[in-house]
Amino acid sequence: MQGPLGRTLRHWQALIAVMLGQTEMALSIWDRLIEDFGPSPQWLGSRAHLLAQLGRTAPALRDYEWLCGQPLARASDWFNRGFLLEQTGQHQHASECFETAVKLDPQLDRAWYGLGLCRVRLGQLEQAIDALTRNTQLQPMSPHGWVQLARIHEQRQEPEKVQKIILHLQGFEPKVAAELMRETGISLKTGRA
Repeated sequence: MQGPLGRTLRHWQALIAVMLGQTEMALSIWDRLIEDFGPSPQWLGSRAHLLAQLGRTAPALRDYEWLCGQPLARASDWFNRGFLLEQTGQHQHASECFETAVKLDPQLDRAWYGLGLCRVRLGQLEQAIDALTRNTQLQPMSPHGWVQLARIHEQRQEPEKVQKIILHLQGFEPKVAAELMRETGISLKTGRA
């Protein structure tokens, strides 16, 4: 079956192969679909995701580059590309991908977090604070953005801001708050431990 139904069935075969742990079979099906019928956002997106999970960063990045070059590229494609670029130390390029992702979807908290991390690594602390603050607004009960904000404020010698974050974290992540106090040397009662 070579028509649209046949192509859809082959795509589903690949997805089922992934669920059964047959990743190489899934990749082979997507490779063949792309070879026979040309690239499709659905096929390349699925393949890129699997390649990234398998640690095959270079081919995954090639697929995400193609996906991000399409007129209807999704915020998640830009986020995934940025994530892989950040993992390979390409912080400036990753930052640009995360910026595009949050322009396309301002509610994509993961992209705000990634943008914040990249900006920290690029030494852009003010912009990092802005991005991480947005992340914490979207995910107030996730400790990750809060911890990164606390580290920046500690680096900038702003212990009162670190204390506020620790106090906030104690309400839902007491172990993270305790670890942050040990890491920074800042306690709630006296400022510095």
